Amino acid sequence: MTQQKVALVTGGNRGIGKEIVKKLIEKDNAVIFTYRSNAKEAEDLIAEFESTGIRIKALKLDVSKIEEFESFSESINLILNEWQVTGIDSLVNNAGIGFFVPFEEATAAQFDEMLNVHFKGPFFLTQKLLSSINDNASIVNISSTATRVALPGFSVYAAMKSAMETISLYQSKELGARKIRSNSILPGPVATDFSGGAVRDIEDINSRIAQQHALGRVGLPKDIASAVAFLCSEDSAWIDGQAIEVSGGYM
Repeated sequence: MTQQKVALVTGGNRGIGKEIVKKLIEKDNAVIFTYRSNAKEAEDLIAEFESTGIRIKALKLDVSKIEEFESFSESINLILNEWQVTGIDSLVNNAGIGFFVPFEEATAAQFDEMLNVHFKGPFFLTQKLLSSINDNASIVNISSTATRVALPGFSVYAAMKSAMETISLYQSKELGARKIRSNSILPGPVATDFSGGAVRDIEDINSRIAQQHALGRVGLPKDIASAVAFLCSEDSAWIDGQAIEVSGGYM
């Protein structure tokens, strides 16, 4: 009997991450997802599937705290043993934060926060989990169109996302012997609570940004989730080391 695939999604309790979790479950993956502080959101997501027999677990993790990775890895292995599976088949590095800060005003503390959440954390978390990741697995790193389109106030954020795109390229090369693929997804503006929910909640901003998309609307979390699920599937088995924009023709 074929073993069910297992996906791990960081920051899976809300926004894009939540839709990624749902889409991966729809595609018959068992899913482990992380949350940083909002246990209620995680519990509510699990409750959506409680009566279905679907395998879904949530673990608390702050991706900026490398010192937590050892115990987190042990928790992952306990779940894998409980489910009687060999390892993780898809890792989605999605967890993130966002804030606007002009280049000339950015502080070292803000830089370090972005560094730890968006680059250093995912770098060393992926490294730590390598022994729990199956051969032929897929790594998907969530980047941003901010690496392609320069928007004032996003220099620190975009720099870290650019670094993750580079790491995806090197992961694809250095993990290729194990047939582990690594790709980056670049979403454009998406209607979530990211950066205070401005794109989702402020009609004038939503309308203005929609006009900057060839398809005439801002992105929705499910738009990104579908692309991520594709990269986690065998249908994308010949896609590796790519930075793929999923933005509805933004800018």
